[in-house]
Amino acid sequence: MAKDTTVLIVDDDPVIVKFVSANLKARGFGVVSADDGEGAIRALEQHLPDLVILDIMMPGMDGFEVCRRMREWSKVPIIMLTAKNELNDKVELLNLGADDYITKPFGIEELLARVRAVLRRKGGEAVSEKALFVNDNLKINFAERWATVDGKEIDLSPTEYNLLRELAQNAGKVLTHQMLLSRVWGPEYVNETEYLRVYIGRLRVKMETNTKKPRHILTKSGVGYAMQKLTADNKKKK
Repeated sequence: MAKDTTVLIVDDDPVIVKFVSANLKARGFGVVSADDGEGAIRALEQHLPDLVILDIMMPGMDGFEVCRRMREWSKVPIIMLTAKNELNDKVELLNLGADDYITKPFGIEELLARVRAVLRRKGGEAVSEKALFVNDNLKINFAERWATVDGKEIDLSPTEYNLLRELAQNAGKVLTHQMLLSRVWGPEYVNETEYLRVYIGRLRVKMETNTKKPRHILTKSGVGYAMQKLTADNKKKK
């Protein structure tokens, strides 16, 4: 399983990074590392590892936030390292999308067993998705949370970005009003269709050349919205 399998280790303690790296490399794994949250996001985008071992307690962006950010665009398996034993922390980790956790201090054989188990559950294959979405003149970087139209960055509020991300990650699919409201605002907002209409309008103003004839975000009357996959043929028809 280790052949051609890369693990990203994220911890601000160089002793732990060296210890885990050495043991993984000895068993044939490829290893990359980062010592803070921002570096972890960049490493995930650049290297597309097969698994992430992520510490919780780091300066700046902690492991909770890093896990949340990674889950916005990647399905890479994540094993969290925690020095805490509180059940609530462990439940929060799993709710954020972590696949497993291990409590410090830990033995290397325990960690390796969890690494192998998580990779088996995921099929042992890389499951990271590319961070950059390109759709004609629209580009979105899911790792760094920015979007450009015709090469110019567009100013997006957090909610606008989350809505755009949801549409882009499901490009070519119709997402119902209820699906978008639940995923972006939360399940308690599934009936607030006016929220959705207003925010779709805001996105179109920032993205579309002609808001009355949008190219990227299409309305499916009475159903929802879809991000159109634009190809050379699509452009010729416009």
